[in-house]
Amino acid sequence: MVMFLFLVVALAVVVAAVTLAVVGGGESGPLPEAAPERLQDPLPADRPVGRADVDGLRFPVAPRGYRMADVDDALGRLAAELAERDARIADLESALAGARAAAHARQERPAEGEQR
Repeated sequence: MVMFLFLVVALAVVVAAVTLAVVGGGESGPLPEAAPERLQDPLPADRPVGRADVDGLRFPVAPRGYRMADVDDALGRLAAELAERDARIADLESALAGARAAAHARQERPAEGEQR
């Protein structure tokens, strides 16, 4: 029984010491507020995003994970870039299909002066 009482008192002393250290009851005062980390190198705004930009993208860690605003901004930018590239690819594929159709039509038509 004496041992149990000693352990309870020791646990209370440890909890009180940790609480005072965190809250600021010591000489040094309370712990300073941590400055929030910000995204250091966001995606470039003056040129299209490249693979190296995405590979080098690192999000700062917030108390409960990543900062949602930084992640949302990066994902929104990447989504816009991908949509723009998809539209450009669709335009180029359409132009290529038209050029192939025109070339095929020219090959099917007999040249001037030739007879079938």
